[in-house]
Amino acid sequence: MIRVLLAEDQSMVREALAALLGLEDEIEVVAQVARGDKVVDAVRDHRPDVALLDIEMPGLSGIEAAAALHRALPGVRIVILTTFGRPGYLRRAMECGADAFLVKDAPAAQLADAIRRVLRGERVIDPTLAAAALVEGASPLTAREREVLGASADGSTNAELARALGLSQGTVRNYLSTAIQKTAARNRADAVRIAREKGWL
Repeated sequence: MIRVLLAEDQSMVREALAALLGLEDEIEVVAQVARGDKVVDAVRDHRPDVALLDIEMPGLSGIEAAAALHRALPGVRIVILTTFGRPGYLRRAMECGADAFLVKDAPAAQLADAIRRVLRGERVIDPTLAAAALVEGASPLTAREREVLGASADGSTNAELARALGLSQGTVRNYLSTAIQKTAARNRADAVRIAREKGWL
């Protein structure tokens, strides 16, 4: 049996996925969690072969949970599911150790096939997203620019960001200015919007 952990914050979607996967003879859903920050502990407790992670979850995003899981238990295969076909998400997911990246509207048989394939050591990527990622290219933002821009999304002032991130206000201002230029945005709120739409945040 292929043991699967499901991480999805919407209970109806999670239960539907569990029911669909339960119809497969050799797949067993051994655990379900609703938060990204519960993934590593649940994997340690239930020892699945594959972790199926939604990209948008409280606690940690699917990408952040994938990175934490890959560091803690690198033998577990990671499949990320998303409603949002953003090329930047795909690139970040692969960098964080994901083995597969699929959109939620894919047929259930495709998901089950992806689970089997990642256990054989294959990478499985939605072909439309893969093509879009190639056209889009890599995110122009550095990790630090992404961190500062993401932290600014709640409207924090430069002084608040500096305190929270352990940086000087001038450094925060420089990172935000560069992020605004790289995203061709009008201001920081516009830069956040653009970066989110492209999956860079």
